[in-house]
Amino acid sequence: METRVALIGIVVENADSVDKLNHILHQYGSYIIGRMGLPYAKRQVNIISIAVDAPADVISALSGKLGMLDGVSSKAIYAKLTEKDESGGANETTG
Repeated sequence: METRVALIGIVVENADSVDKLNHILHQYGSYIIGRMGLPYAKRQVNIISIAVDAPADVISALSGKLGMLDGVSSKAIYAKLTEKDESGGANETTG
C-alpha cells in the first residue's frame, strides 16, 4: 500500500484531553516517525507536531480522531513526494 509522509499539527487547549490524546497516538505508533511537544505556558496551550509515514486514509483518521477530542485542534499537511522520490530520484520541489 502506498504511504505518504505528513506532519500533523496539534494544539491542546484542554489538559484533561491529554491522556486520550496519548492513547490515540500510542494506537498509531507504528506510523509515527517522530514527535515534538512544546508547552506554551503564557497561553496555557500545548503545541505538538507528529511526523508520520502512513497511508493517506490512516493519516486522515488519526488527525480526525485527535481533532474530535475536547479542546484539541489538529491539521495534517502532506509532503509532495512522488514514488520516484522514495527510490532516490529527484523530487517535485527541487527538480
